[in-house]
This record gives sequence, C-alpha cells and structure tokens, in this order.
Amino acid sequence: MKPILRSAALLAAALALAACERFPVQSTQQGYRGTGMVQIDNPRIKAAQAAARPPIPPDTPPIAATDGPKARDTFQNVKVLGDLTVAEFTRHMAAITAWVSPEQGCNYCHNPANLADDSKYQKVVSRRMLEMTRHLNADWGKHVGQTGVTCYTCHRGQPVPAYTWTKAPPAPRSGPGSLLGNDFGQNKAVPSIAATSLPYEPYSALLKGDQAIRVAGAQALPVSTHKVSIQATEQTYALMMHFSEALGVNCTYCHNTHSFATWDVPARVTAWHGIRMARDLNVNYLEPLGPTFPKTSLGPLGDPAKVFCATCHQGQNKPLGGAAMAGQYAGLIAAAPAAAAPPLPPPLAEPARAVLYFGVGSAALDAAQAQGLARLLDTMAARPRALAIVSGFHSAAGTLSSNQELAKQRAFAVRDALKAGGIAETRVRLERPQQTGANVAGEDPSARRVEVTLQ
Repeated sequence: MKPILRSAALLAAALALAACERFPVQSTQQGYRGTGMVQIDNPRIKAAQAAARPPIPPDTPPIAATDGPKARDTFQNVKVLGDLTVAEFTRHMAAITAWVSPEQGCNYCHNPANLADDSKYQKVVSRRMLEMTRHLNADWGKHVGQTGVTCYTCHRGQPVPAYTWTKAPPAPRSGPGSLLGNDFGQNKAVPSIAATSLPYEPYSALLKGDQAIRVAGAQALPVSTHKVSIQATEQTYALMMHFSEALGVNCTYCHNTHSFATWDVPARVTAWHGIRMARDLNVNYLEPLGPTFPKTSLGPLGDPAKVFCATCHQGQNKPLGGAAMAGQYAGLIAAAPAAAAPPLPPPLAEPARAVLYFGVGSAALDAAQAQGLARLLDTMAARPRALAIVSGFHSAAGTLSSNQELAKQRAFAVRDALKAGGIAETRVRLERPQQTGANVAGEDPSARRVEVTLQ
C-alpha cells in the first residue's frame, strides 16, 4: 500500500509543478530588498521569441542631398511624403515595401499601370498609416521616446499586423431551453489576456472608449463617492493581464508592491501615456477607416482592426528590443507643414441651377459657396410648386462606399442650407450620389460638387 501512496504523492507533486517554470530563471531587483520588487525573466522564453522574430531589414543610409526636386513636384498624387526629395522618397518607399510587403512588392498597394491611382484600398489605408506614424513620432514621444516607430514595428514583414483586436460579441454556449446561457464576454481561453476567465475583450471600453481604468479606491475604507462595478473591475484586470502578456513582464514592471496606486515606478508613467496613445490611434485613425476596408477584412461586428499593446510590443517590454529604426527615415519623424489648400472655384449661381464646391474630404459647406443658392432661392420663392433636385458627385478614384457617403453628406449640407433659406424639406429631393468621369481624381473640384436644379 505504501508504494502506491508514494507513487500517488510523486504523481501529484509532478502535476502540481507542471505549470511552474523550471530553473534557471533570471531576476532583476527593481526596489528595496524584501519588497518583492523583482522582474522575472525566463531566458528560454526570450530565446524562443528571438528565434521566432524575422530579422530586421537592413537600413540604407539617408541620402545627403536635400536640395533636389521634391516628390510632390515630380510624381502625381503624393499626399504624405511629398516634402522629401525624389531620392529620399524612393528610399522610403523601398524600405516600406521591405517592412510591409516584401513578398507582394509595390503592387500590394499600387496599381502597376498607374501608380497615382487610388483604386486599391490598401493604398488609401497605407497613406493614412503613414500620417499616423508621423503623428506617433512627433506627438507621442512620452511613450515611444527617442526610439520612435516605423511600419516594421507592427507589421514585421507582413501586410497585416499579427496582433490586433476587433469587437467581440458574446458567444452563445447552448441552444434555446438549455440551462446554459451565453458567455457574456468571459470564460474563453484568449491568448491576449493570458487565457484567464476575465473579459476577453476589454479594449472597446478601455483602449477605444475612455472608461476609467483605475478601480481601486484612494482610501482604505469604503466611501460613497467611489463606486465601481464588478464588471468594470474585471475589465481592468483583463487589461492588466494583456499588458503583462504583451510586454512579457509581471506587475512590478509598472507597479510598486507597497501600493499599486503610486507613481514612483517610471514605467507606469510611460504606460499611462501608452493607454492614451492607443485610444488616440483607435479613435482618430483606425476606426474611421472602417468604410475603406472590404467586409472580409473587418471583424465579426463590422469594425476594423485596432491596436493594443501587443500590436507593437509582441512579447517584449521594448518593441524590437529597442531597435531605433525611425531615426534613419526623416519622412516618418514629423509631418511637414501642410500646404495651403487651393481655393475653391466660385459657385455657379443661376435662377434655376446652382453648383457648389467642397474641400477635399470635407462635407462642410463654405459660406461663400452657400451664397451660390441665392438666385435659386429667389426663384423658389416666386414659384411655390418648384422642387429642388440635389445631386452630390464624387470621384471615381478611391473606395466607392466612402466616396458615396461623403457625397451624400455634402448633399445633406446643401439641403440644410436650402431649409435655412426658408424652403420646406418637402420641396427638396435628394438624388443618389453620382460618380464623375473615371479620369477625375478627388483633387479636381468637379469631383466634389453638389448640383441643385429646379423642377
């Protein structure tokens, strides 16, 4: 009997230790002795991560000459890196291809028959991502520091970054009449939160919305002014698990063990800025790109992929081990002053027809353009049965659904101007958005006009 018990005890001990990391592990003391302020690293895990990472593409040195012809004056439809010389622009494009689409090449974003064409959604998205990268390096130095970011920071040689998130609906676990309901967004082994039973998509509330992350009270005893739900608390803990998993660190990397609420650990300040940075990128750059992507590239609820810590960090407390790539690419560091928008053509103002023009990407009706409705309003006042037919026009380049939506919003702006001029809404009829000729790009004012005719 004793040998059986001994064997059972050994088996139980083996099972209990199976989830523990085997020695040796490395520890780094970050605070006073005896306070538990220690960062634990497993060299085997680090070695496996390093082996799985593709090698960083070699940099080509910047071209010294800065007085050559500019890309915006040499090539067509260059909207972001046009302030670079042609030589530097070409170098940047070659690097971006190596970072994002080394197998697909330039044609992943470009139409080889016409490099100025915007018909591929990848080009529209990549242009916005370049603007986002400049914004990151110029305005979020308190998180990215002097290292900066490039396209490679997230893409790592893949057209789509490996680590992103989209909204996740609660998954039903059973059919009607069963005792089991849905999972209410929890209890699913999702890697991004270390396979815990916590909410597996806390990011909508905390990295896109501005829900408060701090849930611990500032006082030891409960007070009526501090009320936080269990759900919000679990979302916070899920986000903390994501931080730990994404950076490959434990809690003491950012927090002091004697009080998690203190700010005496520098990494916590960096993380605070990182949270605000992720919210900024998700709200102002990534979420608005939803209409640009095809449905097959969207999440199950129709939203585009967004960023969280793992997007850049990918298991390291410093992305790419702290490799500073951005400094070699001046076009990614800071945006050049925006060129003044060309003036809009004067509106066409006739008694029975008006043509109004809008700025690039804008649905705001300029006051000078609204004056083009004056003669038509006089005619409608004299002809009470006349109807105003409003037609919005859009470019043939770019994403059709986005262009149609912008044309519709411009038509709405003109309709509202007619109503403000005393015309009843029943006398205004909106037509479906219309496309201009295939050779008219969005920069041409005729591709961003609204026509009003009387009937």
